[in-house]
Amino acid sequence: MRKTGLPVIGLILALPAAAYGLRHADLGASLFAVAEAPTMLEGCGDVPEAVALAGELNVRALRIERYMEELENRKREIAEAELTLKNKLAELKSVRDGMRSQRTVDKSAVQSDIDRLVAVYDQMKPAEAAAVIGNLPPDFAAEILMRIQPEAGARIIAAVAPEQAAMLTTHMGARSAKNR
Repeated sequence: MRKTGLPVIGLILALPAAAYGLRHADLGASLFAVAEAPTMLEGCGDVPEAVALAGELNVRALRIERYMEELENRKREIAEAELTLKNKLAELKSVRDGMRSQRTVDKSAVQSDIDRLVAVYDQMKPAEAAAVIGNLPPDFAAEILMRIQPEAGARIIAAVAPEQAAMLTTHMGARSAKNR
């Protein structure tokens, strides 16, 4: 019984001392304290293979460090190039939108001019309109004839010379076929 009693008494006396020590000591610092890493060659300076290996590891560490710096530089360059491309794309989109709106304005202006011209030909007498249309380029004259009132167009074509009427009718048909 003596053999088991002595450790039990020692444990009973040690518990309060351990509790006191834990309460007053920095537990995190004492439990997780890590000794400073020893240098690579501590205790191995007299082994040539160890010295050579340590030198090679240092060279490799330097290469890796330079490579990582180069990667960071490239990341920065790529980010700058990406930003430049995004800005250029936004600028090009802005120019494209401006061109579209200008084209729309131009188309509406041309359409307005054509509508006025068609109204003029609609108001002219067929003989007078035929004299003017006979002197216009055939594709332009056909376009006008396609847009004016059908009755007025028929009277104008009837007043034009037969060769000219055939050519205008051909252009009008070709325009209709092209639009399909």
